[in-house]
Amino acid sequence: MTKIIMSGCNGKMGQVISRLVEEDDDAEIVCGVDLNTEQLNGYPVVKSIDEFDGDADVVIDFSHPSCLTGLLSYCRKKSMPVILATTGYTAEQKKEFTDASSEIPLFFSANMSLGINLLISLAKQAAKLLEGSFDIEIVERHHNKKIDAPSGTALAIADAIDETLSFPAEYVYDRHSVRHSRKPNEIGISSVRGGTIVGDHEVIFAGNDEVIELSHHASSKEVFAVGAIKAAKFMKGKPAGMYDMNMLV
Repeated sequence: MTKIIMSGCNGKMGQVISRLVEEDDDAEIVCGVDLNTEQLNGYPVVKSIDEFDGDADVVIDFSHPSCLTGLLSYCRKKSMPVILATTGYTAEQKKEFTDASSEIPLFFSANMSLGINLLISLAKQAAKLLEGSFDIEIVERHHNKKIDAPSGTALAIADAIDETLSFPAEYVYDRHSVRHSRKPNEIGISSVRGGTIVGDHEVIFAGNDEVIELSHHASSKEVFAVGAIKAAKFMKGKPAGMYDMNMLV
């Protein structure tokens, strides 16, 4: 049985995870953390994670980047693994949790979907094979409530491709202000916001007279919740270090 602290428990993702864990015989949420301390799922809810002093195996965080420092401090004190599934971290915050991974087991992914991480793996393979003869564009679509753009997942795809290429890529986010033809080292990243789109990502490799497209469509938030729960079970008892979805795919 994996005992979970759910940070951001009363948010949309927190509620989906809570529902799935309730149906899982091998996992249990022992405490929730949220500014809204209403108990919606039968487990206690606290405003600050420091208020909980019970037994737990791992923290799943789907809250807000501003909670990072306090969360890492708690996990250091408890020597507890943490799953960071929040997006929108700054470069400084990414360094903060990377440094923390020398002391605690830390799992980070910009997208908890197993399918998206398979897409990233395939995109890296394609980029390596097609380098120099195909232009690369990434298009991401999300619901009209999403604040950040481009999505953390789109950037994760671009970063993974960039690591594969033999030359440094230049990310281009807004072509309407660019008044010249496309350069060979560019990765274009476009964002769409509308309706209730859960999350669509497409990687386009455009060559001479042929186009290859890799795409992933999320129909519900459950795909991210399933990945987070799987990660929580995987991280139980792990030594300090940095972990990611590549270890689950």
